[in-house]
Amino acid sequence: MDDHHGETPSVELRSVTKRFGDFVAVNDLSLELERGEFFTLLGPSGCGKTTTLRMIAGFEQPTEGHIRIEGEEVAGMPPHKRPTNTVFQSYALFPHLSVEANVAFGLKRKKIAKDEIAERVKAELERVGLAAEANRRPSQLSGGMQQRVALARALVNLPKVLLLDEPLGALDLKLRKELQVELKRIQRDVGITFVYVTHDQEEALTMSDRIAVMNRGRVEQIAAPEQVYDRPATTFVAGFIGVSNLMPATVTGGQEVKLDEGTTISTSTDGFSQGDRCHAVVRPEKLRVETDGNGNGSAELPRVEGTVTSSLYLGTATQIAVDLGEGVRMTVLVPNADEAERQRLPGGGARVALSWEPEHMHLVRESPNGAPAGSTDGASAEDQSQKLETSQGG
Repeated sequence: MDDHHGETPSVELRSVTKRFGDFVAVNDLSLELERGEFFTLLGPSGCGKTTTLRMIAGFEQPTEGHIRIEGEEVAGMPPHKRPTNTVFQSYALFPHLSVEANVAFGLKRKKIAKDEIAERVKAELERVGLAAEANRRPSQLSGGMQQRVALARALVNLPKVLLLDEPLGALDLKLRKELQVELKRIQRDVGITFVYVTHDQEEALTMSDRIAVMNRGRVEQIAAPEQVYDRPATTFVAGFIGVSNLMPATVTGGQEVKLDEGTTISTSTDGFSQGDRCHAVVRPEKLRVETDGNGNGSAELPRVEGTVTSSLYLGTATQIAVDLGEGVRMTVLVPNADEAERQRLPGGGARVALSWEPEHMHLVRESPNGAPAGSTDGASAEDQSQKLETSQGG
């Protein structure tokens, strides 16, 4: 992607704010998307991601700020005049038209020559694997196939930017996973900019070149998936992507923090000053659990102690919740590689020590925008398990 450096950004938002009455849906947002990038707006419902997408598409106009597509200001321009196409969660196909006629619809309106239409429609249907279904009606197709038709219909118009609003939201999990891979392949193939909206962390991690994590109308972090997962910028990002273990702490020196539970740990404190409040994050799969007497020679590793409150079998792993006191709960993920080892894992009530490699701990700031509406704090074991299944994939 570096070869695009220095080019006009594909999509540029400058200090964009959108208000609906007194409600600020998007607050002073600035983004620059490279050409050919798969860029995802990720966040909980109500965070402003769909409103941002709708402003790029032209279905909403910004209250303040600028939106440019390939250098051209598009504010005030209606959707059909913009070099964009949108794929929605509801496929919005014409039920009375064949698959082929659905895909050709936009080209016919543009009065493009018949031969060219036939050629382009055929190529697009082949790209999405539906050449054999050209003469069928949408009602004769599965949901996954209908979504592919909607995708072909958008791509056939050769937009400079394709906008996708939770396009896989209505599909079952297995099909979603297949289509995630498929969409990424198609995006590489056509080489145009995709702006993708989702609240599904795994979807974002699997498909994106970069992710903007949104909370309450603001962006809290923009980075590559690995960076967002391994080095979240704020408590909100850490908690929203995968399951986070947040240990409140204070920066006590140049390369040192003191956890509220008393342990002092050496770590990189770049970007923090002495006395700053922060949280130390360690992902569940990076923690080791030791009960008294089975320390694995890791005395030199950072460690904390607590009591096991629950142990859940998740198939590929066992999830152990540990209470450190003061309302701090840690989640540990132990791969179920060995049945005998699994049987020896500590159960509820056991006192354990948790340790980790120093490079697996990372400091984050308190989110400036607070917890989102419907925050996952105190999420049920079921939610946590689901997020854990996700984070194993990530």
